Amino acid sequence: MKTSNNKITLNLDGDAEVSVKGFIAPIEHTLSNFHVEWETLANLRVAEPEKQYPVSVFQAFLPDEPVSVGECWQIQESGVLALLRQLHTALNLNMDNDSGDSIGLWACLRAYDDKFADIAFRVHAEFRLEDGWLTPSQFAGNLIIDRLEGKIVFFEMSVPAGTVNLDIGWKEDEEASYSITDAGFCSQMELRAGAREVAQKIGLSTSITEEEAERVLAGRFYKSEHINWVSAYQAVERAAAEVKLIHVISIDGPLADESC
Repeated sequence: MKTSNNKITLNLDGDAEVSVKGFIAPIEHTLSNFHVEWETLANLRVAEPEKQYPVSVFQAFLPDEPVSVGECWQIQESGVLALLRQLHTALNLNMDNDSGDSIGLWACLRAYDDKFADIAFRVHAEFRLEDGWLTPSQFAGNLIIDRLEGKIVFFEMSVPAGTVNLDIGWKEDEEASYSITDAGFCSQMELRAGAREVAQKIGLSTSITEEEAERVLAGRFYKSEHINWVSAYQAVERAAAEVKLIHVISIDGPLADESC
């Protein structure tokens, strides 16, 4: 453990192993009933409910250089692929224009103290299915490490809850050159190690909030996150005050994830 100018170096004990549990709940809803009519989607389940990993897999989430709170760095693909294959074996991190446009794997130092460090991260991936694909909105999570012992205290990588958190493409007709698309909801798609209750008891003295970390990470994926958004009511008030017109664009999906 080292600190320099409010920056810290993060490392893990290379001899340890970590047991990770994986979960995929049955898909509860799709707008066009794909989760019932498409057998592959209806039967989607976690590839391996539990698996042991060398701690070197999680080293991929750590920065190569000292970092300060709020600072971001890119995650190594190898570690993410190894973990996500526990959920589904056919993966793609470099999504094409049909199923997503979020490129990169990013982490951020959210908080630390003399003993622990909390790393927030966000990655995007698609599952290649028989006759189609499934793109979760995002995989977000936290890695909390014991800085003194170089051990993992808690790890979670999951698809956040939401009214819609999946984008889906199904090539229903094998002879067709295109896929039909849908969106849906899955209540749990997650990898986890350690106890969440233990992690919640850790008091980290130097930090940004979880919401701030989410915004910082989202900004690495989407230029729309750099816009100073205001509500529709504020826009109307500002347009009247500045004697300007409002150009309205209707969008049928979110700008900051891949759920639709």
